[in-house]
Amino acid sequence: MNESSTYITQICQIEAGNLFRNNELLFSAEDKTTSLSSFLKSIYQKKQIDYPKFYKMDDLSKLAFIGAAYLLENQVFEQPNHDIALVLSNANGSLDTDQKHVKTIENPDAYYPSPAIFVYTLANICLAEISIYHQLQSENAFFISEKFEATNMLDYTHYLLQSGKAKKVINGWVDCLDENYKLAFYLVEKQGKIPHTIENINQLMNQYGQFNH
Repeated sequence: MNESSTYITQICQIEAGNLFRNNELLFSAEDKTTSLSSFLKSIYQKKQIDYPKFYKMDDLSKLAFIGAAYLLENQVFEQPNHDIALVLSNANGSLDTDQKHVKTIENPDAYYPSPAIFVYTLANICLAEISIYHQLQSENAFFISEKFEATNMLDYTHYLLQSGKAKKVINGWVDCLDENYKLAFYLVEKQGKIPHTIENINQLMNQYGQFNH
């Protein structure tokens, strides 16, 4: 399977208080200084998603959850689904949540680690939240690297599609640290209009962004 045989069919990007899908601005925060958590909560409420656990998630999982919700909004698929794989990456892992966890245990006189925070001290938990909501029972992986490794992600996606392990793959970057954040998700299929190439992936990742990509 070569590059020209797979295609990018949907794109979702979130950064700097804006949410785009296929380059169309769908949501923009009125106050660009609002916290990431508040910004994502506003999107969640506007979209009227029914998943109460959203409010308990860490910011990384909320960001990934919202990105996947918009990416898959117009997709029709069976549930549970075994054909949509998830392959995501970032530079900071769960460091944003790790730091919050450390604050709950650093004071020996007020030592009380929060289980609600601790459960999110793995970056791949965001894959679980997406999978649970959309009932995805498929291949998934989360990679940590300083920048988005387009070649590796492209090769792995081709393998999943060529081997029959998936019919669609959600690829992308989702990262947040100290209120800096960026999400760029794209859906890859065997039919479409935008070729799934290194050039197009890098263009997508570099669009809008200044934060670790």
